[in-house]
Amino acid sequence: MSVDAIGRLEKIRSVIDAEGRVKVAELARALDVSEMTIRRDLDLLAEQGSVLRVRGGAVAVGPQPFMERFGHHARAKERIAAKLVDLVGDGGAVGIDASTTLQRLAAAVGGVRDLTVLTNGPDTFSEMQGRPGVVPLLTGGRLDERTGSLVGPLASRSVHDFTLRRLFTSAAAVDPAAGTSESTLEDAEAKLAFAEVSASIVLAVDSSKLGKQSPARCLGWARIDLLVTELDPGDDRLDPYRDLVDLR
Repeated sequence: MSVDAIGRLEKIRSVIDAEGRVKVAELARALDVSEMTIRRDLDLLAEQGSVLRVRGGAVAVGPQPFMERFGHHARAKERIAAKLVDLVGDGGAVGIDASTTLQRLAAAVGGVRDLTVLTNGPDTFSEMQGRPGVVPLLTGGRLDERTGSLVGPLASRSVHDFTLRRLFTSAAAVDPAAGTSESTLEDAEAKLAFAEVSASIVLAVDSSKLGKQSPARCLGWARIDLLVTELDPGDDRLDPYRDLVDLR
């Protein structure tokens, strides 16, 4: 993909994030390209799960059900999980959020001792049942069927009964200036509660989330210790983050 095409896709994403929808004809005039080019761009963004194609254009994608999100960028998420697994360690308590990226980490954890894992993800909790050396715990709260996570005051309150040595969390979007953001305020509040009781925070996101913003702001860079993506740490797509956080 050319530099011009990448820049055009980023501009289209920015317009959709700001306005909620776009029309093919209007984008073609604004970006001085053919309508066929815009249609191809929107089809590519739809394949990536960034937008939903509609007649004559595209609309922003809101919160998606857990199982829909699970299949997006599957290879990238598997590679991220492989990078994370040796960071889990033995003993104490760690947090794993309800994201599909981190469920793959939960599936990979093994050979640990005396480890407590706190999660607000029912699917992640189920994944860790019966693992030798692991005690999985599920926060209380209301199940948000849009995201598959437990949220609300009870979820946040129960998290504050713990001290976590490490939090593994993902995000709906990551921006060099704004930090992480989520598709719902409830998800952001739950992750902030986890962050408040964690000694260190590992942010795990696939590269499709980079350079974007979602509606609900969450973690600033001062609170994040390590950014893990499927990319090689030397990849130039990570350049905007090098002075902000350690990369893996």
